Amino acid sequence: MSATINLEKKHFPVLLDELIKIISPRYSGTFLDCTFGQGGYSKKILENTKNKVIAFDRDKDVVKFSEILKKKYKDRFEFNHKKFSQIKSISAKDIKAIIFDLGYSTTQIFDENKGLSFNFKGKLNMRMGLNSFSAHDVINKLDKKELSNIFKYLGDEKDSKKIAQAIIKKRDQKIITTNDLVEIINKAKKNYNFKINKSTKIFQSLRIFVNQEISELIYGLINAYKLIPIGSYIVVITFNSLEDKIVKFFFKNYSEEKKVSRYLPYSKNTNQIFELLNKKVIFPSVEEIKKNPPSRSAKLRYVKKVGDQANFEEFFTKFKTFLDIENIGKKLC
Repeated sequence: MSATINLEKKHFPVLLDELIKIISPRYSGTFLDCTFGQGGYSKKILENTKNKVIAFDRDKDVVKFSEILKKKYKDRFEFNHKKFSQIKSISAKDIKAIIFDLGYSTTQIFDENKGLSFNFKGKLNMRMGLNSFSAHDVINKLDKKELSNIFKYLGDEKDSKKIAQAIIKKRDQKIITTNDLVEIINKAKKNYNFKINKSTKIFQSLRIFVNQEISELIYGLINAYKLIPIGSYIVVITFNSLEDKIVKFFFKNYSEEKKVSRYLPYSKNTNQIFELLNKKVIFPSVEEIKKNPPSRSAKLRYVKKVGDQANFEEFFTKFKTFLDIENIGKKLC
């Protein structure tokens, strides 16, 4: 989960202007860029000489971009080769905002070694860094039910059982590669008319599972809340419906007044820790989408912290099914 998808091989940090407008009143302080990528957000924030950025990224290949900023900004920039769920490990004061961009950069998408795209051939991978297993392990080792659940819940794939069965049958003959998997999917869905590539949902589910993106996001959000002082912001840019569902629930459930029944008045939310400053999701402008078409799927949400006491049991319960599916990965470690 880092940086922003762009298929033109040129990097565009998505919703940059909107992000800066949100955090600009908070300028002069420390900002956490939790998905550094190629540093688009960090560079813009560091233009203000009173700002400091602490960046995180699990991908070792982005270290070269961080070194450029470190050389230029010295003590005002710090990079951590860690998952963003580990942000609580830092010691920082005066944090004004924590930023998450959950997309992928052009460099990552077109990296054949990472194997994020179904357009590449060879061994399955999809590891973004600091992983315990790869997509190769998932496809060639998990059973039919486990594969089907991964495809169904993490990719919203309607033909999950059919594809999982075809995978089991194929791997009795050989080790399955990326092109084998694409062929299996195409045969299973040969009578369908698709607006998107037939492999999209399966590859999305594998990427999420391999990188444990659901638990990473959930713990990243909770640790961000714990780290920032009251009055500071959490800003998240998502690119798929599952990510957005998690962020939307986290922000709204811990900010709004509760209504048990439509016949009863709203009651005070004793678990309120956020204030929704903009209840509507923010989308890229028409101009930005023209410049960078993949940005059309981006959604920006943000909150301000207003309370220190929170119980996240309801948050974990809401997404327990997805967390349980990710836990299947423990048998591959």
